[in-house]
Amino acid sequence: MILGMSISAFTTLHVLISLFAIAIGLVWVADLLRGRQSGPIAGLFLLTTILTSVTGFLFPITALTPAVIFGIISLVALTFAVLALYVFGLRGLWRPVYLVTAVFSLYLNVFVAVVQAFQKIPAFNAFAPTQSEPPFAIAQTIVLVLAIVVGWLAVRRFHGGPAMA
Repeated sequence: MILGMSISAFTTLHVLISLFAIAIGLVWVADLLRGRQSGPIAGLFLLTTILTSVTGFLFPITALTPAVIFGIISLVALTFAVLALYVFGLRGLWRPVYLVTAVFSLYLNVFVAVVQAFQKIPAFNAFAPTQSEPPFAIAQTIVLVLAIVVGWLAVRRFHGGPAMA
């Protein structure tokens, strides 16, 4: 039991939070690429992305796994994003710090979603059952390239403050 839920129910909750974080993150990124940002969308993206990592740490952990390492890295990046947005108001260097760390956190969530898709969805698993096959590498390379391009474009296009609409 985790937080009064069966592990299965908690896993479902964790996955739903993760998928919502990715979806709202894509909305957030689309706004950034238009040179603006909705304060509520940004806050919801950061909150749900933080919840993704925090709920991941509530599962029984018996060893240091890639999932734990990704969670730690994501929370560190999100700490900088939250500080940049809410404490430093995206002033000066804090604007690119915010954009890079928040986009990086979205990338980590999407990376994990691709891993999970290749593990859990039979059609994907058939193409890369061990995740060492080219389809998996191609999918992850596409995700990485998109994250780099989106991050670069966001830094170039978004110059607004924390609650620009």
